[in-house]
Amino acid sequence: MTRLLNRTTLTAAFLMLGSAAPALSQAPVEPDLSQLARSAEAQLRESFANLQFEGFAPSPVHGPLFQASAGGRILYYAPESDHLLFATIYDKNGVNLTALSQDAAARARLKTLDQSQALLIGPPGAPLVIEFTDPDCPYCRALDRFWAAKAAEGKPVRRQIYFVSGIHPEAASKAEHIFCAKDREAAFRATYAGEPPKPLNQCAEGAARVQAHAQAVKSMGISGTPTLILDGQIISGFSQAEIEAWLAKQRPSAKPPT
Repeated sequence: MTRLLNRTTLTAAFLMLGSAAPALSQAPVEPDLSQLARSAEAQLRESFANLQFEGFAPSPVHGPLFQASAGGRILYYAPESDHLLFATIYDKNGVNLTALSQDAAARARLKTLDQSQALLIGPPGAPLVIEFTDPDCPYCRALDRFWAAKAAEGKPVRRQIYFVSGIHPEAASKAEHIFCAKDREAAFRATYAGEPPKPLNQCAEGAARVQAHAQAVKSMGISGTPTLILDGQIISGFSQAEIEAWLAKQRPSAKPPT
């Protein structure tokens, strides 16, 4: 997956604790860390009994942990030890809480997208794919071949495409070339096949579309290509298994006759 670094934006919720002052001053009682560790390990093995743990030791992360968002991703920050965690949090039932938060944020930001500025490929009425792509991204080209194969199988999608132009140096000019073509879909196919003509087409409308896409990418916090949004679910990179699972939900297999 091709990545673009964005400025980090942190969001946190604060917890306020209050307690009554003791009547008599007492020396603080140091916790028994070994006992805490044994208790924590026992709880871990009980809550996640399906996993086999080979080791258990103190973490370098200390103090409260806060959730943050950056570049469309959910991160975690521990201010006491000044650690930033690129992690995924699961509850004891196996629910991916990080993905839930990330998808909720994506659904909220979808309101900022202007579909009229997108390049639309595929038949109206087909399952909608919101796709952030780059003409020079090899994984984006592989994804385009995947969609073509699915269309040949009778499983087309409607692609709402936005170009990410801040990663590869010729991405913006190739995107402008596509928008300036008389047949934009044909120009898209040729460009993603690695066969754009020289010189590339230029026009005011195409340049304006590319600029509009840059603003859309920024507002959505997209940090890499390809990035897909499927019914509010973010898929980063060409993850064929996840895409296939989504497609299966859009076109469930016919039930056998009874």
